[in-house]
Amino acid sequence: MKRTRKSVPQFAVVRSLKKLGADIHSARLRRRIPADILAERALISRSTLHKIEKGNVGVSMGNYASVLFGLGLGTPFADLADIVNDPHGQMIDENNLPKRIRKTS
Repeated sequence: MKRTRKSVPQFAVVRSLKKLGADIHSARLRRRIPADILAERALISRSTLHKIEKGNVGVSMGNYASVLFGLGLGTPFADLADIVNDPHGQMIDENNLPKRIRKTS
């Protein structure tokens, strides 16, 4: 069996998750919510919450979303890749529009 190297996330991804984790930690403290209460709201363990607050890249996106929801921040991932927020995708989509449309009989 061929051995593969563990993939390492790009630096920008790591930096982004570390900032998100720090922001989640600050939001929890501002709301004066104990870690065990937020973990219970998000249906995760305290250790997973701790990993999230450290920006661990191995934690699932669903857990990050559950914690944000548990903080009362809604569901920010819902519209993240929506075409409304994707000007590059809109440009590609517009370039692929047909030049003309023929009436079908």
